[in-house]
Order: sequence, then C-alpha cells, then structure tokens
Amino acid sequence: MSFEEVVQKAIRGDDQSFLAAIQTVKIDLYKTALAYLRKEEDALEAIQEVTFRAYKGLKGLKEPCYFKTWIIRIMINYCNDTLKKQRRIILNDDLLDAEGEAEDHSLLEIEEAMQRLDERSREIITLKYFHDLKIKDIAKTLDCPEGTVKTWLFKALKSLRENLDEKGGVSHV
Repeated sequence: MSFEEVVQKAIRGDDQSFLAAIQTVKIDLYKTALAYLRKEEDALEAIQEVTFRAYKGLKGLKEPCYFKTWIIRIMINYCNDTLKKQRRIILNDDLLDAEGEAEDHSLLEIEEAMQRLDERSREIITLKYFHDLKIKDIAKTLDCPEGTVKTWLFKALKSLRENLDEKGGVSHV
C-alpha cells in the first residue's frame, strides 16, 4: 500500500493508518522541532502536541500527497509559537561556555546564524535543506508562487552567508 493510500485511510478515520503515517514522518518532525527548539525534551513534547493537532485536523487535509508538508507546517507553526512564548534565547559565548566546549564549532555557528534569520528565511531553508522539499512543495505549503519561494530562498541563503561571514564562520554555505 502506498503512503498516499495510508493517508487516505487515515483521513477516513482509520487510526492504525494514522499511526503508520506519523511513523513515516516522525524523524522529519523531530529534526524540525530540534532545529527550532534546540532541546530534546522540547522537541519530543512538540512531536506529541503536533501529532495531536494533526489527528484533530486530519479531516481538513484535502490532498493526501501533501501529508508530510502539511504536518511539517503544523510543526513549524507550533515551534514558532513556542519560541515567541519563551522570548527566544540566542546563543552567546557565556551560554556556550556553560554548556561545554564542542570540538567542531561549525554546526553551532550555522545554528546560531540560522537563529539570527527572520522567521520566513529560517522556515524556507529548513523546508528546502533539512526536509529536502522541492520548490513546488514549499510553494504549496506556504501558499505562494514558486517564483516567490525561489526569491525568498535566494535572499535567505544570502542572509545566512552574511551572518556566517560576520562571525568568521563556515564560508561554504
């Protein structure tokens, strides 16, 4: 049975199919939550909440082929809401020292540079490079033309490069 058929059964009310669909996308949900929230326990809590929200709103999904995009969108919205509530803590040198030294700082530099991006830029880069979504799928998720997504992605990558250059960080982004 294809993934779309599983999602279609879930939309019709089959709980086992819903669980199978969630099982298929759980790694992507976790990666998204961790990229935004930065703590494992917060990411796991986000997965629980998003799974619940998806279960409640599943009947509203019109196209089963967009299940993954749809649920990742729910996750991104949840994470953005959570960050707004927490007043977002930005990594600084003191916090890095308190959490210990890392051998390879390039990942931390990229994460910090990502956090300095505006919400839309962070979202576009996450969808494109962390979830390997195609431009047309991102456009469908964000409900905008593909050309707009390409422009936003170009500007987001340019801002990310500038953020990394400011810190003297990784230059091959």
